[in-house]
Amino acid sequence: MSAIRLLVLGDVRLRGRAHGYQVRNDLEFWGAHEWSAAKPGSIYHALKQLAKQDLLLAHDIAPSTAGGPPRTEYEITAAGEAEFFRLLRHALTATGEKQELLTSAVGFLVDLPRAEAVALLEERVAALKSWRAEVTSNWTPDGGAPPEWGHIGEIMKLWVHTAESDAAWARELIARLEGGAFVMAGEGERDLSVLTDRRPC
Repeated sequence: MSAIRLLVLGDVRLRGRAHGYQVRNDLEFWGAHEWSAAKPGSIYHALKQLAKQDLLLAHDIAPSTAGGPPRTEYEITAAGEAEFFRLLRHALTATGEKQELLTSAVGFLVDLPRAEAVALLEERVAALKSWRAEVTSNWTPDGGAPPEWGHIGEIMKLWVHTAESDAAWARELIARLEGGAFVMAGEGERDLSVLTDRRPC
């Protein structure tokens, strides 16, 4: 599943209406070009593809006084809104996806109601517990891997460590959310200081 779809849909949704340069700047401000495939070319391509799929609505606006072609602004459609939340919910619960998808989802976590965010993270913890149990069904980490496995046993240790650390992070976030951290959907105004042109001076 593509993290860039979630990032672009989420950013346009947050802005209400945005052109490609704004989306690119926001994603770069979030560091997405470092931890995902959100490079300038892929961002503009995603905007056009999402518009073709009727997930974004494209508006051509007047060119600048300096000339040049009309700039295109995008806004999210009802179908795009549904796709955004589908991707967000999937990313928070799926344990077999690339890390960039979960990272993208965490950036939009506050767009969910608090109770739903907690429930999705609890689902993630349960899935990680199940995966860890599957990995260790024929091997006990404390006892070590069978000698015939050689260095391949390190893979199992990596998987167990990954499952445990991911679950620990999710449980800590659940505790923070249950303690009232962040302003979640339905609780007040969304913090727009995460947008490049709306940061406090």
